[in-house]
Amino acid sequence: MQSIAHTAFPLVSVVMPVRNEAAFIERSVGSVLAQDYPRERMEILIADGMSTDATRQIISGLQHQHVNIKIVDNPGRIVATGLNANLRQARGEVIVRVDGHCEIATDYLSRCVSHLLNDKVEAVGGPLETIGESYIARVIAAAMSSRFGVGGSAFRVANSNTQFTDTVAFPAYTRAVIDRAGPFDEELVRNQDDEYNYRLRKLGVKILLAADVRSRYYSRATLPKLWRQYFQYGYWKVRVLQKHPRQMQLRQFAPPLFVTALLMASLLMLLIPAAGYLLAAIVAVYALIALGASIGSARKNGWKLLPVLPIAFAILHVAYGFGFLFGLLRFWSRWGEVESKFQARATIRDRQV
Repeated sequence: MQSIAHTAFPLVSVVMPVRNEAAFIERSVGSVLAQDYPRERMEILIADGMSTDATRQIISGLQHQHVNIKIVDNPGRIVATGLNANLRQARGEVIVRVDGHCEIATDYLSRCVSHLLNDKVEAVGGPLETIGESYIARVIAAAMSSRFGVGGSAFRVANSNTQFTDTVAFPAYTRAVIDRAGPFDEELVRNQDDEYNYRLRKLGVKILLAADVRSRYYSRATLPKLWRQYFQYGYWKVRVLQKHPRQMQLRQFAPPLFVTALLMASLLMLLIPAAGYLLAAIVAVYALIALGASIGSARKNGWKLLPVLPIAFAILHVAYGFGFLFGLLRFWSRWGEVESKFQARATIRDRQV
């Protein structure tokens, strides 16, 4: 269903939820300012989650030079509250989400608008190139771009083919479809994009992964940060499962099942010492698969990455698995609770104009 006025350049609102992004924010906002889209048909709303570094000062400096930048307070400090704060202020017919840890191609907005106008879709994004600026960051980027590392997540591992998909990284939406779907779920510290795009699909919205819509994401720089990131992904995925069971895919259960197998074999060893062979077998099989995936990834991204790639893969899977299990324990009593209180009462339609 087409829901944008068929004009050459509809007003675009770029919404950016950020917090403590001093190292990247100038590059990220700079990539938005460098768009080939008409400047007078674009506004940039940056929701600052009460940053404790120089993020806000950097944004303020850019704001003095560019009148179309607006800073929005985000006292909730998480992505979902930042997105909703921005959406209440946004005036555009097209809403494009951009993170403070990424850069978008100079034609990102124009190509997104073209797809929304011409392809009969209401949501569009593109493949995400994950890059690292240090050795460990390059290892992490390679692992996060591998099917073994992240499963069949199309926007991370897709080839150049344009296709419909379940979710995209930095999407462009029509304003009309956002008004239909309502606000982002402010309960979710992570996975709010997966949950939101699932709600869109339930409304019959087609989400297009367009090969010509390009962006780059800067990966975490250390393995402990990667662990925290994927632990949170697993942890909050439990609430998404509870709210939308059909949103889950089989691949998303693999890490918690793997971790459960490790824990059960370890506990069984306390009763039956010979169970150590079972534990060793599980670890050995995983290690062999991880080594094979690491060789394949190193062949593509550089052989220097090979020694640490198996560790990065293990962190992706074990951290997610442990996070999921901890989430099951934390939210065990909430299986009948489909909506958060916020979802039940909030609306985007009363946005400030």
